[in-house]
Formats: sequence, structure tokens, C-alpha cells
Amino acid sequence: MRLWLAAVGRARGGPARDLYEEYAGRLGWPLTLREVEVKKRLPPEELKRQEAELLLDAVPAGAIIVALDERGTALSSAAFAQRVGGWRDSGVGDLAFLIGGADGHGEEVRRRAAFLLAFGPATWPHMMVRGMLAEQLYRAQQILAGHPYHRA
Repeated sequence: MRLWLAAVGRARGGPARDLYEEYAGRLGWPLTLREVEVKKRLPPEELKRQEAELLLDAVPAGAIIVALDERGTALSSAAFAQRVGGWRDSGVGDLAFLIGGADGHGEEVRRRAAFLLAFGPATWPHMMVRGMLAEQLYRAQQILAGHPYHRA
């Protein structure tokens, strides 16, 4: 299974980027990061629409889409691992995680998503979410492999 992360905005160097790199580097599954951005000022709904188009174009056609969304479902690490494992075991070739911009996802992303995932009710900096997602993917990999990385 190939993992994709499409995110609005360009990451600069620093702790958030380092966290992402640390856990992305530990993954056995290949993880490709695609950063997109709209470079003009637009009304929020048009901006979300254009960002959605760029995000969806950044991942392979036919990929299972997981949109990180504050209105999504918060999962325990074990439940997240089970869901990722289910996709893996059912033969999913490409699993894509999408992180929207400051105004959230456009409706097209939400419509195309197989799952809306939330990292709880708190608001997180988008650059930090990349590292949190990479860590949870690594944790899922370890749980699925039966390693004691996760203490349930």
C-alpha cells in the first residue's frame, strides 16, 4: 500500500517539519508528501473550491481519500490502525490523507472522502497535523505488526 499526504501550504524548516520527517522516515509503507497552494486572494468559498481541486489532483485517481476535518470522527490509535489495516487487507493500493487550508475543506473533498478523520475537538496548526498524522501512521504500522509500540 502506498500512502499519500496532500496538504495546503508549504512547510518551512523547524520542529513541526522535523516531527513529520522523523515519523515519515520510520514508515515501512512509502509516504509521498504533496504540498499545494493557491497564490491569490479569493473569497473563502472559492478558495476552498480551488484548494479542493489541487488536493484531489495531487493524489492518484482511485486512491481512498481520508480528509482530516474537525467535524470528522476521532479514533483511538487502535481503531485507526484497524481501519488502515482493513484498507490494506482489502487490497487498497493508494491511501491518501488530505489536509485542507485555514478555512477547511471544499465540498468536493468532503464528498469524495471515504472517511473524515478528526484529531479531537481542539484546533491544531496545520503543519503540526502533518507530524501527528505521520506518527499515527507509524503507530498503526507497529500495532498491525504486533510490536509493543502501543500500550493498550
